[in-house]
Amino acid sequence: LLSCRLYCEEAKDPKRRSCQTVLAEALDIIIRSFAPILPHLAEEVFQYIPYKKDSEGVFRTGWINASSAWKKPGIEEAIEGACAMRDSFLGSISGKNTLEYEVIIVIEPGLLFELMEALQAEETSSVSQLNEIMMASQTTLLSELPKEIPSDANIIKGTFLINLEGGDICEQSSYKVIAQPIAKAKCPRCRRYTAESPSTPCPRCLQVLAAGKGHT
Repeated sequence: LLSCRLYCEEAKDPKRRSCQTVLAEALDIIIRSFAPILPHLAEEVFQYIPYKKDSEGVFRTGWINASSAWKKPGIEEAIEGACAMRDSFLGSISGKNTLEYEVIIVIEPGLLFELMEALQAEETSSVSQLNEIMMASQTTLLSELPKEIPSDANIIKGTFLINLEGGDICEQSSYKVIAQPIAKAKCPRCRRYTAESPSTPCPRCLQVLAAGKGHT
């Protein structure tokens, strides 16, 4: 997930920049956490941070003070729900390469479906947050089973308990995950099976390369 965002998106793409922001915030918290017990190591790591710092030393920065902007209602439940579906997907393919599959997630209209829509606005996507979590080449989000399902597809059923606002909102939702081999070719740049031919990059990579800002 990190490697795709960092090395495949444009240098200033919000997806890539947001990934760098999260990594920077995580590093900052880790350094401050072990500074009291490993002061020399913490200071050395702090001095090698490649971006601008507010202080000259880790012990002059104060204690951990995470911004409230990171605490968005529903995000934690959305990620946990997507991870539960990913576990169902991974369990169905027995250690095979996840990128060789496309995933169809079927959820009846309700709170869980709305949470997944926050991770993927489009019905089908190869670049959404939901698809990144699923680790597949393509993910489709539906409210009902498709009319035609290939005979070689794996269908896994599961449930997820949503608990919001300290238990004031609780909802048990069922879902189905359909995993099937993807028919597209491997992109020579991002390695996902989203290209029309093995010698041609996928549409996303073609767009990045055309902009002249791609990371190869």
